[in-house]
Amino acid sequence: MIGIGTDLVELDRFRKTLERTPGIKARTFTEAEQVYADAKNDPTERYAARWAAKEAVMKAMGVGLGEVTMVDIEVVRADNGAPSIVLHDTAAAKAAELGITEWKITMTHTESLAQAIAVAL
Repeated sequence: MIGIGTDLVELDRFRKTLERTPGIKARTFTEAEQVYADAKNDPTERYAARWAAKEAVMKAMGVGLGEVTMVDIEVVRADNGAPSIVLHDTAAAKAAELGITEWKITMTHTESLAQAIAVAL
């Protein structure tokens, strides 16, 4: 194991952030993530869980926003619904540098919070 990261996002606060700064979606989430979230009854829950997952991945790598960009960390779903992480560009390069070859991710949300835990192997 190389690292573990976790993050917790308050949905009300994140909802206000999305309303105040709509450009945050394009800077933070891939097109596929946006299509997935926007198709749901409450997209904020999906966006917040993905934000938490991206933060958890960065924490597991021991880096911050200056070293990788959030849009380079993508949450995808398998056919059975299980989430997984796909890294692009800056995030993929950093993971390779650290010797990370596999990710384990879990995400959840309630009416008020979204949480993710990432394990880098």
